[in-house]
Amino acid sequence: MAPSRAPSALLLHSLRRLAIGKSCTENGLRVFSTTNPTPQEVEVQQSSYYHNPDPATVHVPRLERKLMRDGMFPIGSRRRRAALAHSPGVPFDELPYQCFQEARKVLIADRAEKLKKIETERARIARLQEVDPSTFPGGDMYKQKRLRSMVEELEKLKILADINDPNVKRRFEDGLGDLSKPIYRHLADRKWREYPRKVLVQRITQMRVMPDVIPNVDPILDVKIVFDNRVVQPGEFVESHISEHPCRLTLQSYERGEKMVTIAVVDPDVPNIDTDSFNFRCHFLASNIVISPTHPIVDLAVLSSDSQVLLPWLPPYAQKGSPYHRLSIIILQQKDNIPIDLEIAKKKIQRDGFTVRSMMSRHMLSPISASLFRTQWDESTAAVMRRAGLEGADVELKRKKVEPLPYQRRETRRMRG
Repeated sequence: MAPSRAPSALLLHSLRRLAIGKSCTENGLRVFSTTNPTPQEVEVQQSSYYHNPDPATVHVPRLERKLMRDGMFPIGSRRRRAALAHSPGVPFDELPYQCFQEARKVLIADRAEKLKKIETERARIARLQEVDPSTFPGGDMYKQKRLRSMVEELEKLKILADINDPNVKRRFEDGLGDLSKPIYRHLADRKWREYPRKVLVQRITQMRVMPDVIPNVDPILDVKIVFDNRVVQPGEFVESHISEHPCRLTLQSYERGEKMVTIAVVDPDVPNIDTDSFNFRCHFLASNIVISPTHPIVDLAVLSSDSQVLLPWLPPYAQKGSPYHRLSIIILQQKDNIPIDLEIAKKKIQRDGFTVRSMMSRHMLSPISASLFRTQWDESTAAVMRRAGLEGADVELKRKKVEPLPYQRRETRRMRG
């Protein structure tokens, strides 16, 4: 620093420290306090706040960045953290802010109104369920249609009753939301659709999972892939020794109730030397798997071989010289949650030449989500192939040399010697 600027810089630094100390003593000690703290208490408070910031109360941008460099992230909005920091020991509902308390009165009145509508809608549904279907012009079909629309309206009212509750938002931001309740499923689904779902759709579209493996899919499940303790992003490369053992999937549903699904792991990039093209290979196939919003984890290694697994896990591999392989993970919903008879299904299923389209048409399955990871030849692939009893570890694939067309060939006789 230049000598002419040194005094001004030191003075500015001293003023900043004085301002920070003054704001901490005034803001941190003015709430519900009748006695002034000792200087030692103020010094301890400053030291703990600036050297060990709390993710629930940090609101200074510099400290937020310090916290994120240490691997922790602030909880909730900056406004909420500042309010909690300036009112220590005060319950969240009793924060001493007049505007906040007046807004809570409005929200409480609005929630009471929504609760009355919920009770009215429940009474209407109960009365409709007791009516004989023959009294309707459309019979039972018309009655069921009306019941579905009324149940949808009831679920919508449940969400509207709680969506503005600050305690609900706080629990959701803290990761304490109960996904068995409609409001937390709605908030989690909205957060997923803001960014993670867009990334998932981009990857399965950009890497041609659609239409190479499945004709189309509108994902309604958040699919996470975990090998051991490693979370794999969609389309990420996974080493052969890591993918040798089955992965663990998190199939997060945001809809009410249980779903019975079929999981297929398909490689559409198997080289076929005879036809100079690519074939399909199924590396894993299991059916009759039940998932729900509160039970989304599916460990492929512990599924029942008698009632669920059709084809056990085959380690993904790519022979030396071949391009990378896309291991597509397809989630198919079984119609009306009816189990598939494995004994009948096994008669028409084989690893080589397996296609998801034939499985869908044969058992009336519909795709509800998809993801993928990629594999390529690495230093551990040969050992993985030997342990799995696979042939071709000593074979290297090479591209064919393409001869130029006659009019593109160079005439060497015209060249000078």
